[in-house]
Amino acid sequence: MAVSGLLLVDKEEGWTSQDCVAKLRGILRERRIGHAGTLDPLATGLLVVLVGRATRAAAWAEAETKEYVAAFRPGIVTDTQDITGNVLRRSDVCLTEAEIAAVLPRFLGPQLQIPPMYSAIKINGQKLYDIARRGGSVERTPRPITIYSLDLLGQENEDFILRVRCSRGTYIRTLCNDLGEALSCGGCMAALRRTAIGDFRVEAAKHVSEIRFEDRDRLLPIDTLFSSLPALTLSEEQERRCRCGNEFSADAPDGKLRLYAGSGEFLALGEAKAGIVRSIKSFFEV
Repeated sequence: MAVSGLLLVDKEEGWTSQDCVAKLRGILRERRIGHAGTLDPLATGLLVVLVGRATRAAAWAEAETKEYVAAFRPGIVTDTQDITGNVLRRSDVCLTEAEIAAVLPRFLGPQLQIPPMYSAIKINGQKLYDIARRGGSVERTPRPITIYSLDLLGQENEDFILRVRCSRGTYIRTLCNDLGEALSCGGCMAALRRTAIGDFRVEAAKHVSEIRFEDRDRLLPIDTLFSSLPALTLSEEQERRCRCGNEFSADAPDGKLRLYAGSGEFLALGEAKAGIVRSIKSFFEV
């Protein structure tokens, strides 16, 4: 029987996001599995896994706002901007929480961030980390991001613990690198945990080792991804046209909306304009 839905996974350190997907394919006995929002092997925390027809929602599954808890280690600069990289510079430094907190407001709000060389961004068809591993470097275009909140939670040994709410596309290790530059001592990311993606929280997630075949029956519905959008229940004729991929007229406000059959089945993500509704992406089984 085909299964579709979302699974919230608490990724463990050392695993890649694709490691999680590969393991879950075997556990759930479902070939169509993907994920939204890659986490580096160093990072832990929330990974939204898409199962079955839910993989069609990959482009919409990365919420605009994410939350992380990061360990910032001052005095060390690496080529990857995290503790796993080659050390480029060290400095003996003894900072206080007050000194860290004083510079954090500089990083709040909309800004431009230069993505790191060790990233999957492509330039001229080449991934930046492939270029970096060959010892190369290329100019990167700064990208717009937003830091909504940046709080110092305390200190653990030599690390300062930060909680970051930010827009998608933000590199937390680059934030740590830039924070180190602002403190004139350098710095890198020593640990990272993603605690939220949109309305999804890591507290509701399971480690891969805790997931069983029976969890196929407890997946979150696909339309959970679009819960902030208005819903439209279709008539039989509207549903027929929707299932055929045709536009139809409806009394609906302009903008994106969730489309449902009279039975309550979630059919598609749609968009209305001037009383005409079209499907952007369908999710019913065919």
